[in-house]
Amino acid sequence: MTSSDALPVAVIGAGPVGLAAAAHLIQRGLPVKVYEAGATVAANVRDWGHVRLFSPWEYNTDTAARALLHAHGWQEPPGKAMPTGSDLYEAYLKPLADTPEMAAVIETGAQVKAITRQGADKVLSKGHETKPFVLAVSNGNGAIRRDLARAVIDASGTWTAPNPLGAGGILAEGEAEHANHIAYGIPDVLGRDRAAYEGNTILVVGAGHSAANVLLDLARLAERNPETSIVWATRGENLMRVYGGGSADQLPARGELGLALKALVDSGRVTLVAGFSATRVKTTGDQVMVEGETADGIRELGPVDRIVVSTGQRPDLNLTRELRLDLDPWLDSSKALGPLIDPNLHSCGSVPPHGHRELAHPEPGFYTVGIKSYGRAPTFLMLTGYEQVRSVVAAIAGDLAAADDIHLVLPETGVCSTNLVQDGTAASSDCCGGPAPAQANACCVADAEAKDKSGCGCGPAKAPEKVAEPAGCC
Repeated sequence: MTSSDALPVAVIGAGPVGLAAAAHLIQRGLPVKVYEAGATVAANVRDWGHVRLFSPWEYNTDTAARALLHAHGWQEPPGKAMPTGSDLYEAYLKPLADTPEMAAVIETGAQVKAITRQGADKVLSKGHETKPFVLAVSNGNGAIRRDLARAVIDASGTWTAPNPLGAGGILAEGEAEHANHIAYGIPDVLGRDRAAYEGNTILVVGAGHSAANVLLDLARLAERNPETSIVWATRGENLMRVYGGGSADQLPARGELGLALKALVDSGRVTLVAGFSATRVKTTGDQVMVEGETADGIRELGPVDRIVVSTGQRPDLNLTRELRLDLDPWLDSSKALGPLIDPNLHSCGSVPPHGHRELAHPEPGFYTVGIKSYGRAPTFLMLTGYEQVRSVVAAIAGDLAAADDIHLVLPETGVCSTNLVQDGTAASSDCCGGPAPAQANACCVADAEAKDKSGCGCGPAKAPEKVAEPAGCC
């Protein structure tokens, strides 16, 4: 049996949050090993590299990572500029991974297939938490090796596990059979994927910022080729969260995204079908029809040439089936985190600060961080992930004072969305809309000082107009 104390902390995923975790571990002098399934670091970010984030650089870099980069002469991008995914990779993530300290601990093309304890499955209790973690690692050659770790930080994300077209969380009938007509996530319709969309009829399904990005790009494509036709289907009918808070949003680009989407719908350039739950895909000639349930019964959309499913992602739980996890019953986040991030109650800006205690499981030494920690909730901001890993690494290092000292001020969305109700208003809010309940946490920039005095409260709540996520809310 190997002593866990001499083993590295395993970090799964070399995206923004995974690399930040490694930087914090290096800063504290703890041994670390980073596993990245892609051919390069930040492989998922590069996949949506054409998308511009609506949060500026100041919200997208980590303190320990910046310190490491500055030690090697890094020129920090302007804080207020908004990067694309490609910018994030080229100007921040790749230079970070190329520093000697990071390069020595990162392995690309290494997919962690499963995690367990050495000599014990999740059932065995005697001595369970004293046993090292075992990671089953594949290098794509068919062989599996077993690496040991003292702790595991899972920052593998959700990008490669998209939700299906089917509204109930399972594949719609015919969805698999018509895969050649379907794309998931945020295809590059103005770049590498243009030929599949230009001059065609496209159905976009989803009600988040990912769908908004696709719709806006398709509208630009339609300006160049008017034969391009766009239909947008959403399961819900209340689009307040999608359209956002407009000028009230403290991330202006996020507010502008929603306003631009609303303008497209109002102008008729995008045909909106709200309250549509897809159940079936079927062939009609060279095109497809999508059948779904509505309040008025079954309805068909189409024929269309291509379907873009921008319905978000969900975590792959197969990785951790041999670990003792306590998950929120509907979000698949850690159970303690679930009520804090529930998208039925919270927007990106109204998620309260949280750290290692909310991210912990009955499996000591295992933490899920980053967007995967949110499970199915789409309210994640990259800045949240950086504070998560700072706290988690401090806890692993035994510095509980630092681990419990959570500091996180998030930009408010302008949609005061705690306890959202169906008419598009907010029943109550942790941020805008007057004094907050005693249990509320300050969560938006304008409230950071107000919390110390009287809870929250930015003054009277402004009712957002009905206007329009790559992963989550970043």
